[in-house]
This record gives sequence, structure tokens and C-alpha cells, in this order.
Amino acid sequence: MTLAEEFRSRNFSIYGQWTGVICIILCLALGIANIFSFNAVRIVFSILCLVSGLILIFVEVPFLLRICPTSEKFDNFIRRFTTNWMRAAMYAIMSAVQWVSLVSGASGLIAAAVLLLIAALFYALAGLKSQDFVGSKTLGGQGIAQMIV
Repeated sequence: MTLAEEFRSRNFSIYGQWTGVICIILCLALGIANIFSFNAVRIVFSILCLVSGLILIFVEVPFLLRICPTSEKFDNFIRRFTTNWMRAAMYAIMSAVQWVSLVSGASGLIAAAVLLLIAALFYALAGLKSQDFVGSKTLGGQGIAQMIV
């Protein structure tokens, strides 16, 4: 299945996964950009944004768990997020944390909060429609990750 066919499949978990990839880039970029502020509260939230981005890398790109040396405890933690509902909850929590960052004033972290919320909504819609979680083949789902042993 090509990338275009994946998007035409109308499976919201595919949309959520690709939105998650954008979230990875955004969380890492905004986390780094906001860490250089003089506001201590914003620095804490930028570190949380960086951590969220790093967790999302392993959640959304499954073959990285096989090629990166990680602990068994970390692998088990990441493998909890294999259903649409668990991913929706994870993204909603990450989004809520970034929304709370508004306490320190307006910053670019709100963009991460919005996109994380959109990803949570995609996964929640997939759960509501009882769609099975389908990982994008481009990102290592359904084939690549199983071939790497």
C-alpha cells in the first residue's frame, strides 16, 4: 500500500500517526527553541515538550525500538500504546501539559498543544469508529518492523 492509498483508506489511525510525526518535529523544535528563555516555568515546559517528542519518536516509528538499544522496561512502556484509545489518551495528556504551559505566558508551545490535541482527536475518532490500529508501512508498521529481528 502506497502512502496515497493509506490516506485514502479513511482510517483515522493513519491520520493520527502522520499527525504524530509532525508532532515529533514540532515538539523537538519548540522544546529546544523555548529552553533558551529566561522564564523558569517555560523552561520546565520546554523540557517536558522535548521529552514528549522523544517518547513520540518511539511510539510512532516502531522499528526504532528494534534498532535502538533501549531497556526492556522502556520497551514495555512504549508497547502499551498499541491501541487507538491508549494513543488518544497519551496525546491528550501531552496536549494538556502543553496547554498548562500558558501559565508562563503565551509562547510557541501552544502550537505543540494544538497539534497534539489534533492527533488525540484522530486516534479517538478511530477508536469511536472501532477501526483497528493500522500503522503506516512507510513508518515501519506492518512489515518493516517484523522483518527486522
